Amino acid sequence: MLKKNVGGIDRTLRIVVGLALLAAFAFTQNLWFLIGIVPLATGLMSSCPLYSIVGLSTCPMKKDAEA
Repeated sequence: MLKKNVGGIDRTLRIVVGLALLAAFAFTQNLWFLIGIVPLATGLMSSCPLYSIVGLSTCPMKKDAEA
C-alpha cells in the first residue's frame, strides 16, 4: 500500500485541477489535457510517487502519544 503524503489542501487542488483538465479534454479533444489523469489519481489516492522520491509530504504530522 502506498504511504499517504498528500494533505488536505494539496489533495483538493489536485482533484480540482485534474477534473478541470479532463473537462478541457472533453471539450477540445486535445490529447495534452489527458495529463489531468495524473493529479486526479494522486489526489484520489492521497499519495504522490514524486513526493516519495524527494522526501516531501503535505500531510499533517501526527503527534506521538506521550505516556
